[in-house]
Amino acid sequence: MGIAADFVLIVLAGFCGAVLARVLRLPLLVGYVAAGVAVGPYTGGPTVGQIHDLELLAEIGVALLLFSLGLEVSIRDLKPVRKIAMIGGPIQVLLTAAVAALAGARLVGMPFTESLWFGSMVSLSSTMVVLKTLSAAGVTNSLASRVMIGMLVIQDLAVIPILIVLPQLGDLDNALPKLVKALGIAAVFLTAIVVVGTRLLPAILKRVLAWGSSELFLVAVVAIGVGLGYAAHMAGLSFALGAFVAGVVLSESEFSHQALSDVVPLRDIFGLLFFVTVGMLFDPAFVAQHVTQICGAVAAIFIGKALIFGAIARSFGYVNMAPWIIGLGLSQIGEFSFVLARSGLTSGAVSRDTYNLALTCTIVTMALSPVVSSVALPLGRVWQRVRKPAAAARSMELPPIELEDHVIVAGYGRSGRAAARALRASGLPLLVVESNYALYGDAVHEGLPAVWGDITREPILHAAAVDKARILLLAVPDKNTVLQSVEGGRRINPNLMVIARAARDGHVNELRKRGIDVAIQPEFEGGVEMVRQALILYPYDEAKSAELVSALRQDLYRYDKDPAS
Repeated sequence: MGIAADFVLIVLAGFCGAVLARVLRLPLLVGYVAAGVAVGPYTGGPTVGQIHDLELLAEIGVALLLFSLGLEVSIRDLKPVRKIAMIGGPIQVLLTAAVAALAGARLVGMPFTESLWFGSMVSLSSTMVVLKTLSAAGVTNSLASRVMIGMLVIQDLAVIPILIVLPQLGDLDNALPKLVKALGIAAVFLTAIVVVGTRLLPAILKRVLAWGSSELFLVAVVAIGVGLGYAAHMAGLSFALGAFVAGVVLSESEFSHQALSDVVPLRDIFGLLFFVTVGMLFDPAFVAQHVTQICGAVAAIFIGKALIFGAIARSFGYVNMAPWIIGLGLSQIGEFSFVLARSGLTSGAVSRDTYNLALTCTIVTMALSPVVSSVALPLGRVWQRVRKPAAAARSMELPPIELEDHVIVAGYGRSGRAAARALRASGLPLLVVESNYALYGDAVHEGLPAVWGDITREPILHAAAVDKARILLLAVPDKNTVLQSVEGGRRINPNLMVIARAARDGHVNELRKRGIDVAIQPEFEGGVEMVRQALILYPYDEAKSAELVSALRQDLYRYDKDPAS
């Protein structure tokens, strides 16, 4: 069967590796790379035969991976943290790349050009690992998380100049003319993509949607991603670069979310192919021969990147736990490093030993990242006990009025917005607290007193006058955010009444056990209201209807109810 048999072997091996990674609570791509090692030429057992042909197919996986990451990049996400992201982000990339390149040259003995490739790989963090870690911890809306996401967006965008500059360093004697030519071609090409992407592509997608074919829409989206990638390749640039830029351009259109949801399954299959082929180039004997070097490099990467990120966060006014969370949360190496490593190895700019070292460090740091991130708060608390607490960061917008006996509405999403409007209509004093700057702006625009910041932080609670508040209404979906804010609020005001949103069924009991007065589950309430409306449409006794609805609500919210029942 030739390449078809190899493809089947890769998919089966990737599935087994993914299952193993899930059991070990590791990122799936670590399992894919491990599967590649298992079916690669450096290990025994079943081996892929047509490696070169599969590598060509894997380039499609790279393009779709970067296209989808580009779709997830939102320039608007940088607004709340634009200063640290747009100034601190480039500083971090350059500083980390320089330090890692110097370490590679001095400590490992890499040639100058090769050390620059290695430094660039180390400078990037993993968007996928960080987002999954934040989501699992339930803290995606915290201020520190917003900073991390903003820094990741800048890193993703930094890949564009990195992919342009690094390939020109192979011939240093003629590097400057080649670099100028490459930058000129890139500028013209990127300008053309932006023009086409903002004017022509949305019109094409709108026309395709008007025909009512979801299949045709998927084909159109994939054609845009790989088509612009191939156009970049024809222009002398990176195939992956063109796909990434196409995704970034489309991310600001109204079709970005649907395009992303449609392309993800296809991206995941071809992404599996890419990560497995990355693993096939890895030699396990290298790990056995360089265990000490690898352990030292991994430790240096974690510590060095954490210090750089933490110092940048601190210099931009983020204090307390934020530097620890940001520094340790972004201290791993990211998936873009696989792309750089493959590109460098294919072009001959990176040796096999450097490739193996970079690949090993990337896999290990990704696998250990959740563990490293989890020690941020304990280490931060120890540091605060050792040193005098720093002054509160100026990361909030204070309302111009004095409040007392008021309701604090934390979160101005759909639930919080509805609650705030009803409270204002009733004449009760209220204050909105929102960490998303765009939603905070919506609250201010609607004439509501509001504070911009993370409700879990003590300075924000003081700014919201929690010591004078009667009720804390938590409309945020993150369970950890709810628990941390309740703990902080009750520490300041023991008499504070708390009404919280329970994102899942099992959270109702858990929130009550943690001292929350009222826990509301939106799906419960939606079901109860649907039943009530259905009974209204029948000639059903009004008193019995009210009794039935009341009994249903009591059963759903029964305190000792088993969440699994």
